Amino acid sequence: MRPNGPGRRTLLGGTAAAAGLALAGCGGSGDDGGDKPAGRKKGEKISLTFWSWVPGIEKPVALWNRENPEVQVKLEKVSAVNGAQYSKMHAAIKAGNPPDLGQIEYTTIPSFVLDDGLAALDEYGAAEHKSKFVGWEWDQSVFGDSVFAVPQDSGPMGLFLRRDLFDRWGIDTPATWDDYEAAAEAVRAEGGWIETFSATNGNRFAGLAWQAGARWFAAEGDTWVVAVDDEPTRRVADYWENLVRRRLVKTIADRQNAWYKDVQSGDIVSWTGASWGDALLAGNAPDTAGKWRVAPLPQWKKGENAHANWGGSTTAVFKACKYPEDALAFAVWLNSDPGSVKLLIEGGYGFPSAKSGYSAADLEVRKDFFGGQKYSEVFREAGRAVDTSWKWGPAVDTLYQHLGDAFTEALGGGGSFREVLRKVQRQTLADLKEKGLKAEAG
Repeated sequence: MRPNGPGRRTLLGGTAAAAGLALAGCGGSGDDGGDKPAGRKKGEKISLTFWSWVPGIEKPVALWNRENPEVQVKLEKVSAVNGAQYSKMHAAIKAGNPPDLGQIEYTTIPSFVLDDGLAALDEYGAAEHKSKFVGWEWDQSVFGDSVFAVPQDSGPMGLFLRRDLFDRWGIDTPATWDDYEAAAEAVRAEGGWIETFSATNGNRFAGLAWQAGARWFAAEGDTWVVAVDDEPTRRVADYWENLVRRRLVKTIADRQNAWYKDVQSGDIVSWTGASWGDALLAGNAPDTAGKWRVAPLPQWKKGENAHANWGGSTTAVFKACKYPEDALAFAVWLNSDPGSVKLLIEGGYGFPSAKSGYSAADLEVRKDFFGGQKYSEVFREAGRAVDTSWKWGPAVDTLYQHLGDAFTEALGGGGSFREVLRKVQRQTLADLKEKGLKAEAG
């Protein structure tokens, strides 16, 4: 362990439970014998490898390479289907040959810290860049005194809907989840489907639970408290199970070929998605251009303003990187330089974590697709209302796998969604204990 690294001292707010997570990640009782990497010599030319799946990421990387001939970044696109990118990254860490930098979502940063795979960037001056980024997004990768990644974007949620079909059928934009159920009934009566419940989309289910007031992870003393089966999450599970059992929603996977076909044809007429969904819809349902609008998430009670986040990524530096200062410089530039941010927005990467360097107009790249609506304002307002007290814990990637397996089993065998939550709660507690962490049910 580097003498100045995070080692066993802190993780996730400096709590004792977090310190235990760091201990489990480091293993052993001594240092790993390394000092800080010597870094690049003046005038030395180097290359950094970067694994990412973000659409359009090639353009900002090319811009960096043109402007920084001494530090060239070699991009490798990795698959983000069912967490394939993270399996590849964890395997590379264990094999001792990870990339220098990687695209890692907020949800998964704790797993990589537990794996002792990321560099502590506070040693290289990361803190001086904090003011460039949205505070709660920066904090997603700050554990104790250590910074493990630079935030790139967030995914405030909203409701994408086919305005033309809603108007044709006389269906109002749902303001509450009760309204949404009524709209689902009306859409079904017209032969369409309002939505799909995607069994394998744990990320979206987490966002909906977040909006309802759930708190899946907390650290108390030296113990992780897990509450996947809390009352707000049960409320969300009950709601969607009702829609599924009444055949008011489809149950195909979203963002897959069959779903895109239904979206393009108008068989599916809305999607509870996130800000980065504008690029997905525009790119995969081009014949529906001009017919879509974006509305705020339906609320559990009329007049409330509860919102949530689905997705959001960072640029992390792996611990094995020989040139972490240069890697950090690239990560900060990629996510805050106005030229880079503009290219990322055009590619459809999400809602910028950078506080400045772009305008509201820059975010309206697909305004024509949404019938001239200034749709980014919906996501901007949603982002301001996100409850930032939500925290991610360790092993969220396996939690999502458990959710996908259990929901798929429930859909196929008729089991209850509440049993899904109870099962995943047990599995998550077991996962944490297997990693040497103290955990209990919340």
